[in-house]
Amino acid sequence: MSRRFPHVGRFGAGLLLCGVSALTGCSVGPKYAKPTTPAPPGYKELPQNWKAAQPSDQAAKGKWWEVFHDEQLNALEERVNVSNQTLKAAQAEFEQARAAVRINRSSQFPTVTAGVSGTRNRVSRNRPNGKLTTTSSYTDLQLPVDASYEADVWGRVRKTVEFARANAQASGADLENVRLSLHAELASDYFQLRALDAEEDLLNSTVAAYQKALELTQSRYSGGVVSQVDVAQAQTQLETTQAQAIDLGVQRAQFEHAIAVLTGQPASTFTLVPATADLIPPVIPTGLPSDLLERRPDLAGNERRMAAANAEIGIARAAYFPTITLTGTGGFESTSITSWFNGPSGFFSVGASALETLFDAGRRRAVSDQARAAFDQSAANYQESVLGAFREVEDNLAALRLLEGEAKTQDAAVASAQRSLELSNNRYKGGVATYLEVITAQSIALSDQRVAVEIAGRRMTSAVSLIKALGGGWSTADLPMAQKDARQQAGSGQ
Repeated sequence: MSRRFPHVGRFGAGLLLCGVSALTGCSVGPKYAKPTTPAPPGYKELPQNWKAAQPSDQAAKGKWWEVFHDEQLNALEERVNVSNQTLKAAQAEFEQARAAVRINRSSQFPTVTAGVSGTRNRVSRNRPNGKLTTTSSYTDLQLPVDASYEADVWGRVRKTVEFARANAQASGADLENVRLSLHAELASDYFQLRALDAEEDLLNSTVAAYQKALELTQSRYSGGVVSQVDVAQAQTQLETTQAQAIDLGVQRAQFEHAIAVLTGQPASTFTLVPATADLIPPVIPTGLPSDLLERRPDLAGNERRMAAANAEIGIARAAYFPTITLTGTGGFESTSITSWFNGPSGFFSVGASALETLFDAGRRRAVSDQARAAFDQSAANYQESVLGAFREVEDNLAALRLLEGEAKTQDAAVASAQRSLELSNNRYKGGVATYLEVITAQSIALSDQRVAVEIAGRRMTSAVSLIKALGGGWSTADLPMAQKDARQQAGSGQ
């Protein structure tokens, strides 16, 4: 073999050297470092009676909605993971991103193809410059195996895999953000629906009270004590309140239908029976502002997109260096199947090529500049999302703190309105006041009671929004392939 191919030994050594260079080759492009973002030492709007999270606290961990201790809400939330179509679409998008990682990782290995062919050929005896032979037909049987491999000397393939992996992690974070948003939307809709149930219950009891007041007024009118004007006013007050109770049904139906869609059920077959619920928000441990960077899936997604943009810079830089490709072909070829696999029927060829772009009118420089600008954009988007996350937490902490004080004040207003209504009723029964005074007191009392119920509902939705703003107990450790990346970084010393 060495006599027939005197350069094979030296060429093989060259191939081995290229292979070693591919394994230990440099990687172009900047190394990525997770950005450090300054965080305030504490939340400004944190209520005084609240506390920082302790290791034993289970609020906003995992199934965070269980902190509200509502069994029906728990059952509805469980259906989101199983039946919600938006979540299924996000899951499918994540699976596409994971498949993209495997597609790009395949470039780190040789591509090997094999085939078999058989042809029967007849050569013209009268072809130009041909010799007349007795054999004008022959059979050609081939079994070739081809292999090609791009030596990743400059790290282009590795950067491409890094880019795909970061995008897959960003897609995984997006999936968790969609999941968190859907669960929070369901909880918010549920508590708004229950607030409407409480308000409807209030209106129904008020209608019953107004019905009795109308009967009393009609009795007094029959006795000649009051005029028909009082009866008309009482009738108007009753019917107006009945109309308000009916109007609540429109809003309640909309929330019920929204919950049906979130749980993957047709609105026409889904029903939530009216019920009263304790609209008292739980105390939610917030942790430190610095914890927020590890607990928000949307922040993790933006950070991973920044890592992907950093990898794109390396991909763009690798275009400045030659593409080195190793190729090899081997197999068997014979005119007869009986001698197809004999030693003399074997053939092979190996080779290497390097391709370098000499002139592209500035295209590579433009692509590199574009990649750097994209990284700067992703970095700015990440920093902006961090600031927005802090703002959302502060907004909901302020809402809970202020609504708590408003609820106490409103409860006092309700009590005062009830006393005023009792006094007005007594004055009317005693003939001291007109029924207009009673109607005015009734309107004020009902309005204050409805505002109190509305505040209670707003407190519950603010609690849900706070848990969502805190990340719902999610952690960056839950990112797909996060542990694998950590091991790779530890092994490379990065």
